[in-house]
Amino acid sequence: MLKIAHHTAYIHPLREGHRFPMLKYELIPEQLLYEGIVKRENFFKPDLADFDTCCLAHSKDYVQHLFALTVDPKMVRRIGFPLSESLIDRERYILDGTIQAAKFALEFSVSFNTAGGTHHAGYDYGEGFCLMNDQAVAAQYLLKHRLAKKILIIDLDVHQGNGTAHIFLDNPNVFTFSMHSAKNFPFLKEKSDLDVELQDGMEDEEYLTLLKRHLEMLFITVKPDFVFYQAGVDILSTDKLGKLKVSKGGCKMRDYLVFKKCKEFGVPIQVSMGGGYSADIKDILDAHIATYKTAIDIFDF
Repeated sequence: MLKIAHHTAYIHPLREGHRFPMLKYELIPEQLLYEGIVKRENFFKPDLADFDTCCLAHSKDYVQHLFALTVDPKMVRRIGFPLSESLIDRERYILDGTIQAAKFALEFSVSFNTAGGTHHAGYDYGEGFCLMNDQAVAAQYLLKHRLAKKILIIDLDVHQGNGTAHIFLDNPNVFTFSMHSAKNFPFLKEKSDLDVELQDGMEDEEYLTLLKRHLEMLFITVKPDFVFYQAGVDILSTDKLGKLKVSKGGCKMRDYLVFKKCKEFGVPIQVSMGGGYSADIKDILDAHIATYKTAIDIFDF
């Protein structure tokens, strides 16, 4: 059974200026149900990740400041959100959602979090509207509990997964792969195990050719037994922040290549949604829903 993490805390209106980008987290499950793609029993509600779990990928000092709402004002500005207890709870739900989804992926091959992909949060910092890194914490959870030995993180958001790279620098058990816009945020990038930088205006054919070649190489050389996939849809040509020119069809084919490779090699995969900032919410929603449809088709749900 396909399992999808969703919790109403994901859609807390943090402040008026950030309500629109958050709207997709409410609309994704509604649209999946409306189109009959999934049923209500496919969803599960995560719990609040506890302090020790949050510290699996983050420093205790940083997490303590988050929980106590005593983060330095400079760090708050770097994060981009005014901190509140409800915001910290939202992040904790996201972390647990990705952990539980990863465990479901071990059972059912693929699973989703309707939010997450908070890849700008590093070991001891938050950045770019990311307080804690859900897939990094979940990866550390799997390793700690010996549920995986070699993890591949595939980050195809238009922005580099700098926080993920920072957390797993020189960690031999986690291979970080980020394929992202070269001249986009973050402007000071970290070093992933493999970074593929893309030039402004890149279209479907070149993008998909690059991705296919690197996926072929990674599954053969890394030999992962678990994959985390950051499936941001800010690669779309309609995205206000993306700088690429990938079509909806190209974005869907991107997902197909990732899921097909996992199916071919028998590797479980957990998916978090990542970014998406098109002017029309329908473009964002269509692309995210296509990711679910593609996974369902490939894994025969």
